Amino acid sequence: MRTVNTDIIIDNIKEMCIEANYELSSDVSERIIQAEKTEDNAIGKRILGQLVENMDIAKNDRIPICQDTGMTTVFLKVGQDVHFEGMYIEDAVNEGIRRGYEEGYLRKSVVGDPLDRINTKDNTPGIIHYEITKGDKVEITIAPKGFGSENMSRVYMLKPADAVEGVKNAVLETVRLAGPNACPPIVVGVGIGGNFEKCTYLAKKALTRKLGSHSDKPHIAALEDELYEAINKLDIGPGGLGGKTTALGINIETYPTHIAGMPVAINICCHVNRHVTRTI
Repeated sequence: MRTVNTDIIIDNIKEMCIEANYELSSDVSERIIQAEKTEDNAIGKRILGQLVENMDIAKNDRIPICQDTGMTTVFLKVGQDVHFEGMYIEDAVNEGIRRGYEEGYLRKSVVGDPLDRINTKDNTPGIIHYEITKGDKVEITIAPKGFGSENMSRVYMLKPADAVEGVKNAVLETVRLAGPNACPPIVVGVGIGGNFEKCTYLAKKALTRKLGSHSDKPHIAALEDELYEAINKLDIGPGGLGGKTTALGINIETYPTHIAGMPVAINICCHVNRHVTRTI
């Protein structure tokens, strides 16, 4: 049994919230830089150049990449041999978020009730997903996400007879409907299987996977490649003004499902696809 003091959790989450909002991970930033070099559309190329410049300014001046610093999703993988000492773990996670958004001068965008709409003034609570794993380590992934792209996401409760073509149609329809509203170029997270809530979790988790990686299932990896090509032929382009760079990547996660259903969730993220992972 390993004891982990929650002060360590608080400090790391605070730092990760700031890091994620100031600097894109290399897999995302490199895709944007490469897209600027290969984009044929003159306006699209100019927009991508501006995104590269914006990334550099945010990184060097230590300011947010985007004014919408998002609602923070936290994925916690906790080894079953870990014992937390100190603050209740959920309170510790939210304390880390609160300190990160205060000390990083990040915009507070969370309201305490979806109908009363009163701002909590510290960007808490976050959305926390827990997973118990083997061992004595704690893996933390922080994924702040703005709602311009979040609002463009969709869930489809497909029938098994819809098959893979139904999945393709759902993804392409979602991207078409999002158009310029999701601040393209976008990253597309897709969850297939499970049930209503599981597929949405998978889609969100897919956004934290490194761009350029593939599913370890060959047929899903092939589907990722096919959809990536199809999305970039939609001519939505950077800023929605045309071009071949509509998406920077698409990641698909799957899970077993019921014989009578095929849930599919598509979580759209703008080019500011923020995610940071640390292991304690």
